[in-house]
Amino acid sequence: MPDSERFAPESDWHIEAVRTSEDSLDAFFRKRGRGVYIGRSITVYHAEERRFAPDLFVVNDVEGRRRSVWNVLAEGRGLDFALEVHWGGDKRKDAERNLLWFARLGIPEYFIFDARRTVLHGWHLAEPCDRTYTRIVPQGGRWPVRSLGLELGLWEGQPRWYDGVGMVPLTRELSLNDALERLQEAEAERDEATAWATAAEAELERLRAELGHTRGTH
Repeated sequence: MPDSERFAPESDWHIEAVRTSEDSLDAFFRKRGRGVYIGRSITVYHAEERRFAPDLFVVNDVEGRRRSVWNVLAEGRGLDFALEVHWGGDKRKDAERNLLWFARLGIPEYFIFDARRTVLHGWHLAEPCDRTYTRIVPQGGRWPVRSLGLELGLWEGQPRWYDGVGMVPLTRELSLNDALERLQEAEAERDEATAWATAAEAELERLRAELGHTRGTH
């Protein structure tokens, strides 16, 4: 079978899903100063294993510098989270082979987003020593991701992260929120200054009236 048939090209939906997940994770961890590495289709080298390249993966507690590959032996850490986005091609690779393989490699959490059907599936190693995945049961439409301290859900047909308070914003949304906060602070300062000026004017009028009354009595 030709490669063009065996490996379906990435669709716009596939690319958007990966970029959205990466962007919000990057914005979240940068804001908190937490050291993580977020890889997107980066080749992973694992000792005595064939190389692979998840659509998205995260490694905790490491320097977030740029890399061309992730070498588990050299880095001293394996993956903590992996996400595959499926649109076309060989679905069994993501849903069957990787499910067994990633569990054996000890990757704590593995998710599949079926972009064509807008369906999310998640599995985790219930115990660190386990080498067989247990399906994650969503709570209120969100899948807990323990390794990242976040939840993963769907919003407008895309995977989106939640931090227990609300949806983790994208970089562009975070910039907009910051601008809105600055605007609200400026408006609050303006209102405070207006209230002070109004109070000062009222006090001035009171003093004028009192002075006028004093003069009228002499």
